[in-house]
Amino acid sequence: MEAKAVKASKLGKESRLRLSALWVMLMAWILLPVSGQASESLNRQLDQLKGEVAALSEQLFKLEEAILHPADSRVSIFLSVSGGDTIELDAIELKIDGQPVASHLYTDQEYRALSEGGLQRLYVGNVALGQHEITATLTARTGSDRYVRRENQLRFHKRAGESHIQLQLTASAPDFEPQLSLKGGR
Repeated sequence: MEAKAVKASKLGKESRLRLSALWVMLMAWILLPVSGQASESLNRQLDQLKGEVAALSEQLFKLEEAILHPADSRVSIFLSVSGGDTIELDAIELKIDGQPVASHLYTDQEYRALSEGGLQRLYVGNVALGQHEITATLTARTGSDRYVRRENQLRFHKRAGESHIQLQLTASAPDFEPQLSLKGGR
């Protein structure tokens, strides 16, 4: 009798385990599609929030630019290179009215991009309306393999509205000495 009771007890435990396993599988079968749908819904909401954050970040950047650099006093200064195969630009320092505003050391890749017609934005900032002086100091290697340091003073008149000024670096024959000239600027 005891043997039958032990056997029945074992069968009861096995049945309960099987029933529990079946119950878990049934719940997983029911809940998995729901959690998959919930996951998709959460992913959509997350993507939507990312888009909203990106849009707000762009708006914030535009507002910051408008506050920090109002269009009426904004000046943008760019650098271009003409005759880039006769000189190799090493560095440039820029001052406006004696105040340092920008400097840059050039890699071979950056200079190659400039010599192939690229423009580099050196400075964006605010200046008052009226007459101003840009002092550009450049270090370069000439076609004759000499290192030179040149300082050029260029004047411009800032009028109302946004101003774009292009500093053009050239090196003309026969001496191939680097020279900066001012293009644009209003």
